[in-house]
Amino acid sequence: MSKQSDKLLKLLGDLPETGPISAELLWSEEQDGYLLETRLLDLNGLERVPASIAIPMQTEGPYPIVIFNHSHGGNYAGGRNEFTRSSAYLQNPSFAKALTDMGYAACCIDMWGFNERSGKSESELVKEMLWEGKVLWGMMLHDNRRLIDYMCSRQDMDASRIATIGMSMGGLMAWWLAAIDERIKVTIDICGQVDARTLIAKRGLDHHGFYSYVPGLLKHFSTLDIQKRIVPRPRMSLTGRYDRMCPIEGVELLEKGLCDAYAAAGAPDHWQSIITGGGHMETAEMRFCWQQFLHQYL
Repeated sequence: MSKQSDKLLKLLGDLPETGPISAELLWSEEQDGYLLETRLLDLNGLERVPASIAIPMQTEGPYPIVIFNHSHGGNYAGGRNEFTRSSAYLQNPSFAKALTDMGYAACCIDMWGFNERSGKSESELVKEMLWEGKVLWGMMLHDNRRLIDYMCSRQDMDASRIATIGMSMGGLMAWWLAAIDERIKVTIDICGQVDARTLIAKRGLDHHGFYSYVPGLLKHFSTLDIQKRIVPRPRMSLTGRYDRMCPIEGVELLEKGLCDAYAAAGAPDHWQSIITGGGHMETAEMRFCWQQFLHQYL
């Protein structure tokens, strides 16, 4: 691990020790063309994590893996339900259906404070974890890295072909996860391209929850510094031009910096920034673009 990698991980707080992952199957059921498993995973040694795993029925494994990261939207009752049911700001069909139709196995967990892991508010979790030397965002990232560990341990999965995708908080999770875990080969973030300094300058901090703030981060890393860690692996970032949660000035700043970085790495085609109409939503154009990109690179 490089010194920079070590420093970034240290900023994410005290993370749980890693150990064996238990995976209790609660039930499996046929959905519209795919098999849906509901499992309880021991990812952090603190609480078992509900997971939904969608597996194609029309093809045989081992399957490429897509980690889907659910959004925030202030909907703490939502969580991984967004994976199988879509939402008001996502296209239909659901990501579980769309991804399995493409031949991928896909999975999603409830993140800390959401759906079956709710009960403590986001602000309560942030305060408690800070007292204990933990960072909520670091704990969320830890759970998703351990989810990758579990999926890679399965014989019906292809551990050499892993992608991650998400909307809003899930988009932020997608590029952060790829930045700290090189097993991810393809990254797609939807409405999650937020440059920290631009957000401060545009007075946009209160458009976002507390979950992603890492103490001391900007003393050591810019947003571009973190995202450059994904280079030269394929990445697509999709943003609505009128999305006030992702100020367009920051999107364009990151677009230029990453264009330069991917060109310097000899892989200019591996970086695609798509700016569509609309605001904080997955547009039909976005759905078309990311499916083409995923098909090409995964």
